[in-house]
Amino acid sequence: MHTTVTFIFFIYGLVFGSFFNVVGLRVPNGTLFAQTRSYCDTCQRTLTWKELIPVWSFLRQRGRCKKCKEKISLLYPIMELATGLLATITFYQYGWSEQTFLGLLLIALIIPITVSDIAYRKIPNKLLLFFTPLFILLRILYPQPSFWISLLGASLAFGLVFVIILLSNGGMGAGDLKYFTLLGFIFGPVLFLLLFFVATLYGAVTGMLIMKLKSGNRKMTIPFAPYIGLAALTIFYFGETILQWYLSFFS
Repeated sequence: MHTTVTFIFFIYGLVFGSFFNVVGLRVPNGTLFAQTRSYCDTCQRTLTWKELIPVWSFLRQRGRCKKCKEKISLLYPIMELATGLLATITFYQYGWSEQTFLGLLLIALIIPITVSDIAYRKIPNKLLLFFTPLFILLRILYPQPSFWISLLGASLAFGLVFVIILLSNGGMGAGDLKYFTLLGFIFGPVLFLLLFFVATLYGAVTGMLIMKLKSGNRKMTIPFAPYIGLAALTIFYFGETILQWYLSFFS
């Protein structure tokens, strides 16, 4: 039974991953509800149901629109598959618990923001405003950590990132500030500090690799939201284990 439900989570994850892609690509430019049906971003043709099967349609069409033959962004299959796998891992690890609801809501936040930042270098305020009340409600219903600890985490996140923005002369943006503040509320102060460290580590390592491949081009801009999201998922799944491992060196 558990295996069957886990597989169902994977299938639904693929479907929602497809929707999250659309949200991330269209919310920033205000075209989310431009049409009631899905359409090709290039030729505006309404897509058939055969073209909307997550991952499979992309592979079957060899990554191109059937009519205009324009390339379909790799973000679609990658994020669809990522959402399916993350939903599966979340249920497999936590079963029917409040952590599963938290994990699924976290995935629903991270995927479209990641897509948006990769595509437009933007973290849409509309997405943060939509999800913030949901996380507040979830923390009220399941106060682990307590609501006040969550507020402390949000305050710490805001203060830390705000100071970094001032000192780095725009090294981070207002979108990063708001995103980190929400994650500080979700995880609390201790896990947020670990999340912030992991995000900067992911970003620094990847940035150095990209600059090396691009022959030291330091002027290129690298979206930071994907690393923030990856760090948040790392802390959600392994945060307590990492903390225990770190504290074991002092015991």
